[in-house]
Amino acid sequence: MRESPQSNLFVWVALLAVAIFNLFPFYWMVTSSFKSSLEVVSYPATLVPQAWTTDAYRNIWLQEGFVAYFRNSLIVSLSTALLSSGVGLFAAYGFSRFKFKGRMAWMSLFLGSQMLPGVLLVGAYFRMLTFAGLYDTLFGLILAQTTITLPFSVWMLKGYIDTVPAEIDNAAMIDGANRLQILLRIIAPNIIPGFVATATFAFLLAWGDLLWALCLIEDQAKQTMTLGITRLIGQFRVQWSEIMAATVIGSVIPATLYVFLQKYLVQGFTGSAVKD
Repeated sequence: MRESPQSNLFVWVALLAVAIFNLFPFYWMVTSSFKSSLEVVSYPATLVPQAWTTDAYRNIWLQEGFVAYFRNSLIVSLSTALLSSGVGLFAAYGFSRFKFKGRMAWMSLFLGSQMLPGVLLVGAYFRMLTFAGLYDTLFGLILAQTTITLPFSVWMLKGYIDTVPAEIDNAAMIDGANRLQILLRIIAPNIIPGFVATATFAFLLAWGDLLWALCLIEDQAKQTMTLGITRLIGQFRVQWSEIMAATVIGSVIPATLYVFLQKYLVQGFTGSAVKD
């Protein structure tokens, strides 16, 4: 059945409207980061900077200490991604291959933990980290972020491991391989797209977090980039150009990850969607 020109025109108009709705905030963010502090708050607003300037980028890197914020965010996000994916791989293999009492109850508990809003848990983590002497440390923040992302990692990775036939494990054990060798040399290479998708999800969740960093980090030298951006909002002045420049820089890492890992992400998420 051929579609009429009117229906095609309607589809293109609808797609164009959705694209503008989604992309215009990014356009506004980028162009505002190149405006002066006076032009960015001028009325009526300008769609294109009248005088392009990189003062906002220079200010946040040289005056606001964003190098330390950026480094702290990178440390926390990378560590969270590696920990949650690494530990999740072992846990997912156990849930996938071993039948033990309470297995489904544990899996349901993992899934149920994802239903709780983080704001309800941050108070308990604050008390536990304070008791353990880990409050106001990057290690404590990494542990807290890992416990948030770990259940999702276990669920995702279990789905991928389930697609690898258990007969391969049996054949490898007949050849003398132990469980650890099977996991690292046979299972892991077969679920690389899922592993990449899981690690990327954990990284992005930690990268964009504000609530946990706000409640668990006090020392300015240990604050993350999202906390650093909030410092640009003062009681009497909001540094809009610097805020936009900081968010542009903060978007570089996620955008780069998506560009270089796009193939694995598409394979990972589409693969998980068709599993049992």
